[in-house]
Amino acid sequence: MKTHRFLAQIEAADFAPPYGHVRKVAPGLIEATGPGRPLGQLCEIECRRATPGKGGVLAEITAVDSSGIVLVPLEQQATIELDAKVVALPAGDCVPVGDSFAGRAVDALGQPIDGGGAIIATTHLPIGGRVPKPLDRCDPQEVMATGLRAIDGVLPLARGQRIGIFAASGVGKTSLIEQLSAQVACDHCILCLVGERGREVEAFWRRLSRRDDAERFTIVAATSDESAVLRARSVNFALCLADHWRDEGKHVVLVMDSVTRLAMALREIGLAAGAPPTVRAYTPNVFAILPRVVERCGAVGSGGSITAVITVLSETDDVDDPVVEVMKSLLDGHIILSRELAEQSHFPAIDVARSVSRGAEKLVGPEQAGAMRDAVALLGAYEDARVMIESGVYKAGTNRLVDRAIAARDELGAFLRQPREENSPIAETVRSLRAITQRFAHG
Repeated sequence: MKTHRFLAQIEAADFAPPYGHVRKVAPGLIEATGPGRPLGQLCEIECRRATPGKGGVLAEITAVDSSGIVLVPLEQQATIELDAKVVALPAGDCVPVGDSFAGRAVDALGQPIDGGGAIIATTHLPIGGRVPKPLDRCDPQEVMATGLRAIDGVLPLARGQRIGIFAASGVGKTSLIEQLSAQVACDHCILCLVGERGREVEAFWRRLSRRDDAERFTIVAATSDESAVLRARSVNFALCLADHWRDEGKHVVLVMDSVTRLAMALREIGLAAGAPPTVRAYTPNVFAILPRVVERCGAVGSGGSITAVITVLSETDDVDDPVVEVMKSLLDGHIILSRELAEQSHFPAIDVARSVSRGAEKLVGPEQAGAMRDAVALLGAYEDARVMIESGVYKAGTNRLVDRAIAARDELGAFLRQPREENSPIAETVRSLRAITQRFAHG
């Protein structure tokens, strides 16, 4: 017999939520005797001067042992006293998802920041999400048009692929992801801005909200001034939204900027919880969580897919820091931006010869695959001989491939250079690339 909905609500209600009391307050963390709840659970701590309109300050459980729990508060300006009551929130490990988030800008808790009305969601998912099983996945087979010649022509992407954009600061990374997210063909595009400047969040939203297809976009933002817990939670919330739409059979593009700032937030949380620092002070939880973030994306056999475009900040132009190396091993490809190209006003500043899109040749026909190989060979040959060419040491006729690379350099550079507002059809991109390589690669 079916249970009456009123009885079901009573059964789901928690009339005696578990609680504990604060026993230690330190900068950035709180120790309490309880409640005994799993990692990631939200709790409310009694606070004399909490955020106006709230009864207490929210905190997330980051460590649990036999003596109690460690929490990191989501708010930074609140006075928490010893022996304050700590109560587990009902469904504190779940987040709201659904179509009501389409066309909205929200924070890491799913609260609107766009000035619109309240968001009412009927579906909730666990914040930790789930990783599709290996045999539930499918190999990405369908090309995803981005409108960018450097990508569609030489580094083609597939629906369900996980790609990284690796760059130091000031080389056009933000402009690239803005153009890519605006032009890519998909059902939903989620922009997760982790530790970003508030000005950048506002600029993104202002441009996207004015588009005719603004309902396609959702922004999840946790700015740099917010707590490490909120910055890390924004990624999980964005992934839950993407999981929901993928399960409905839709193609979702998730743009995350950036995974490096996520790693820094996880490092803060790990250090606060007492985890030992490892290379560059990153704690073990960083290297445990990053693979899960990547593996939650991808295409599944049911027809839905999450295409992930993840930016990775490198501290120098040499791609050598631990987060970069870990992400290179996890992702299906990497697009490297060059400061040298950026300084020449070459946009997008993609270093094609050093970038890789794994499985790209399986996505395209043999003619485009041959043109891609020829273009990379010409660009690589020029780079290898650059010092000799620019110093005047190289003599024409010494190496036929280098001679062709020198002749093709201007045309290939013009092909790869593209104004920010230009959207190049993929068929036209392929024709132009083939024409250039046919003139120079075998000339």
